[in-house]
Amino acid sequence: MHKGGLHPGLGRPIVQLSGPQGVSEPMMSAIPAPAISFERVAVAYDGQGAVAGVSLAVPAGEFVAVVGPSGAGKTTLLRLINRLAEPSAGVVRVEGEDVRATDPVALRRRLGYVFQNVGLFPHMTVAENIAITPRLLGWDEPRRAARVDELIDLVRLDRTRHRDRFPHQLSGGERQRVGVARALAARPSIVLMDEPFGALDPLTRDAIGRDFRGLHETLGLTTVLITHDMLEAVLLADRIVVMRGGAVIADGPPRALMGDDADPYVRELMQTPRRQAERLNALTTGRNPEGPGA
Repeated sequence: MHKGGLHPGLGRPIVQLSGPQGVSEPMMSAIPAPAISFERVAVAYDGQGAVAGVSLAVPAGEFVAVVGPSGAGKTTLLRLINRLAEPSAGVVRVEGEDVRATDPVALRRRLGYVFQNVGLFPHMTVAENIAITPRLLGWDEPRRAARVDELIDLVRLDRTRHRDRFPHQLSGGERQRVGVARALAARPSIVLMDEPFGALDPLTRDAIGRDFRGLHETLGLTTVLITHDMLEAVLLADRIVVMRGGAVIADGPPRALMGDDADPYVRELMQTPRRQAERLNALTTGRNPEGPGA
């Protein structure tokens, strides 16, 4: 806490300066409000805590992966952002605004959302699925059509082959690419992803993950990714948040967490991608990963 004011990440006065006539004037922090923030947030279902006093800020433009065991509160944390879940205590803010003061439907239309089962409407074509949110926002047909074509190109599909197909005519990877395109259709600055690549084969998963990371950078997105795959988190994210028992137990860049031995669970979690890398290196070099010099 800075003397004389509030947390600088909230973009509010932090000190008082004397004005020309000796009148105190607020000096605004140069740091903008976070894209997403949780302030002592708790969620309880039937008396059981799903999220326990989480305070967390996600700056604009950051790619954050949230990891942890099943039941840790990861998906609940994500759902708080778009009001699919409500806090029992604390405040969730999106771009500085308390989400409880925002109409939930309007809020969700501002945010991109990608999840594992994709949720494409089976009776709609690829183009119609992508254009859902722009249509709900009142975009005219030429503007919607142009955006659909732009997004089909952006997610590396083919307009001629894919635009008028129905979801059942697509592969799993193609459906997930359409899901990403739909999430980006209304030009959101924030994208929420809940195990989006979990059902895909390894090659497709890696390709779509790399492509989305490229989109994140190109479009200047703020991304929150829920995943059980530690290698995916390490390779894609700028920052990893580890949850357990509804609480954040570690938070930092992948490299910092890889060397953090403070918490046994975090240490074991971060050793997983390291072991995978060592085994891969052993296969490619012919060395024994358990032997000397491994």
